[in-house]
Amino acid sequence: MTQSAQGPTRSQNFPEAQFDTGTPTSSTTLRSTSTPTPISALRQTQTASSLVSRVTTLTKDVRTTHVEAMGLEWRIRTQNRSTLSVKDLLELLADAGFAWRDLARMLGVSVPAIQKWRKGEKSSGENRLKLAGLIAAIDLIASQFHIQDIESWFEMPIVEGVPVTPIDLWAANQAFLVLEFASGHLNPEEALNRFDPSWRETYDSQFETFRAQDGQMSIRPKG
Repeated sequence: MTQSAQGPTRSQNFPEAQFDTGTPTSSTTLRSTSTPTPISALRQTQTASSLVSRVTTLTKDVRTTHVEAMGLEWRIRTQNRSTLSVKDLLELLADAGFAWRDLARMLGVSVPAIQKWRKGEKSSGENRLKLAGLIAAIDLIASQFHIQDIESWFEMPIVEGVPVTPIDLWAANQAFLVLEFASGHLNPEEALNRFDPSWRETYDSQFETFRAQDGQMSIRPKG
């Protein structure tokens, strides 16, 4: 039988490497692969860590900038309100619905002292500034954070079942903490942690922690 009848043999016209013999050739061993290697995994981890660090830093910077801006606005509003008389400042607080006993606690004075100021008796410059600062805070909370009925918000427990309110924070000279909490920068737990790190132990018998639907830890009364 002639060669033309049989067709060309493998060795004559086709290189041996073109036939799939099941044996890897040099070309197949050099193919790229998507399988992760220890080095590529390490690089991805380092990249992710760097991104997390940058985002964390950016978040802190944004929060710091906002807090500083809020503090500046509060000081400016306080200066503007301080031009009013003590009697006028007290009338504004009365119109807002604050009880005299609560105002006395927040200002660190007695109720009789407030009653004397309402009658026109002179107060110290320090107390006048305190009144202006409280009015300025109320202005800021109402206009920027859109909280209605400010006086009832001040009376409301920060965490249900824990008898600590914004009034308590303000009376403890934590006025700016009240503003941060009102702004939403601090959740209830964070606000109480800043105010009293041992509050969980103090009120442990009245509440329990649980994970809310948004994935955040929250607190509710036991029962």
